[in-house]
Amino acid sequence: MRQAVMVGVVLPAALMLVSGCATKKWVTEFVGKKEVEIDQRFTGVDRKIGDETQRIDQRVEGVDTRLKGAEGTLTQTTETAKGAKDRAESAYSKADETSSRLTRLWSNRNVRNQVETYQVLFGFDKWDLNDNAQTTLASIIKEMKENPNLTVDLQGYADPVGSYPYNVGLSQRRVESVRRFLVEKGIELPRINLIGLGPIAEKGTPNAEKRKVTVKLLVTKED
Repeated sequence: MRQAVMVGVVLPAALMLVSGCATKKWVTEFVGKKEVEIDQRFTGVDRKIGDETQRIDQRVEGVDTRLKGAEGTLTQTTETAKGAKDRAESAYSKADETSSRLTRLWSNRNVRNQVETYQVLFGFDKWDLNDNAQTTLASIIKEMKENPNLTVDLQGYADPVGSYPYNVGLSQRRVESVRRFLVEKGIELPRINLIGLGPIAEKGTPNAEKRKVTVKLLVTKED
């Protein structure tokens, strides 16, 4: 009877021990599997983080490259703008100098001293230059070539014979004939001022002396 009791007590205990060992082994295997899964998950997360970090680094490098390129372009643009500003300032300075010079020239345009006056005579109803006229103009040309500050004012006239409009045109043809001769001999056109004034109506002067071009030789002030 005692042996039976002992067997009854020992057998459940043994069963519990065996069962406990089995449970511990299962727990160990289960935990081991979970640890592997967790490690795999952490590894996957680490890989994803690494990949994302690499992409971010690549983007940052790209941004840095673009920024460096932009800085280079900005530097070039700044240098170009500075060069343009310097050229503009130089142009403004030259424009101011030119404006000042033109102002002086315009202010002094009528400030001229008359040096001498010549009379170039023409035949009746004529505007071509005869030998005497060409000789007179040759001496004027010589003086003007020797002195570049000399200019001439040409004033054409006619006698009162005929209609007034015709004589105005005749005086203009005569003064144009003188101008053409001066230019052909090397006198610059800007140094010549001319006008046809038509007939001279005053009495007491012979008509032969009214058919003329008055040549006024003048000297301009140096600017």
